[in-house]
Amino acid sequence: MSLIVCGLNHTTANLNLREKVHFPLDKTEPALSELRQKLGIPEAVILSTCNRTELYCRTESHTALNISGWLGQYHQLSNTELEHALYHYKDSDAVKHLMRVASGLDSMALGETQILGQVKQAYSIARQAGMVESFMSRLFECSFSVAKQVRTDTEIGANPVSAASAAVRLCQQIYPDLSKVTALAIGAGEMIELTIQHLLGQGLINLLVANRTVGRAAVLANAYGGQAIALTELAEQLPQADVVISCTASPVPVLGKGTVERAIKIRKHKPMFLVDLAVPRDIEPEVSSMDDAYLYTIDDLESVIASNLKSRQTAVKSAEYIIEEESAAFLEWERASGVVDSIREYREKAEQLRLQAISKALQQLSSGVDAQKVVEQLAHTLTNKLTHGPTTQLKKFGSENHEQAILIARQLLELNHEKE
Repeated sequence: MSLIVCGLNHTTANLNLREKVHFPLDKTEPALSELRQKLGIPEAVILSTCNRTELYCRTESHTALNISGWLGQYHQLSNTELEHALYHYKDSDAVKHLMRVASGLDSMALGETQILGQVKQAYSIARQAGMVESFMSRLFECSFSVAKQVRTDTEIGANPVSAASAAVRLCQQIYPDLSKVTALAIGAGEMIELTIQHLLGQGLINLLVANRTVGRAAVLANAYGGQAIALTELAEQLPQADVVISCTASPVPVLGKGTVERAIKIRKHKPMFLVDLAVPRDIEPEVSSMDDAYLYTIDDLESVIASNLKSRQTAVKSAEYIIEEESAAFLEWERASGVVDSIREYREKAEQLRLQAISKALQQLSSGVDAQKVVEQLAHTLTNKLTHGPTTQLKKFGSENHEQAILIARQLLELNHEKE
């Protein structure tokens, strides 16, 4: 069995392509079921975030080409659209890759912590779908442990950087004093809450929170001293927003160019700063063509994040060392677990021979056969049956001149004395 990772991320694919291969949370479990049905893969996890989509598959017969082919077919994309952006990892490299991802070493924002929660969520969905057995369970649990150790034992988390903090830094280039602006947050998930925290930390006072479910918007707004509104109120409330941060799970844009144009007109062309952190995008890309609207997407934040990463680079070597050690330990466990199956099968076979011999012996005793003779025959039968297989193989190795196999067999059978 092999572990194969097939995926793309922010370094290999632009936002447009990442949108096309994204798996919404409510579609992930059905996608896993289709992966099992069409390819017969027993264990798999699909990790799909705004910056990456990756398939982790445990398979005996399929290759990375089979898996990437399924990915393209599922999203109705041709090979030419995907092949330049896809990367593949196998076995030990795949193990290290997952540990790097969970630890935040492969993120746009080096060392960010949100990815660990996303990996855990992907793992949980796969378990619910029945796509996690002992191997994947051990692999992902080890990765979570490694991520925690990296966070604890290195400075990878110093000077926090994330898409949320980068968005706020960009915002301050247009509005240096956030206490004088009104911010509109669209969505009520973890990314939006993190962004709100950064905005408030930089002095924001006036906050609106819009969500499809007003109740969830109210919970978030009340927690941070804001006002909750429904998505249906966006057009009405947008003109008062100087800053708009959006991150929903909507499959279609929630904010169109026409709505923004009308708001800008009401604002008398006062600049509006918009950040779209969602994949697929929440704000129509055409908004970026407007003179008084400054729209940034998740890809635009990469250069801003880069300037905050220098302080974390020295921690990378320490983190990589931890991953190297822990991945080696996991692979050692995997190799040992393969032997466990063989040991179990051998013991089961020996137990079957024992039960057969005892059954025959009991029948003889009940028939009046002398007990001593029964015991001797029992011992003789067991000895012959247990030595028959190894003896046959040793003869075969000898006839084929397999000296190395004979030496290994002698070790297994504890024949430690040299032949005279």
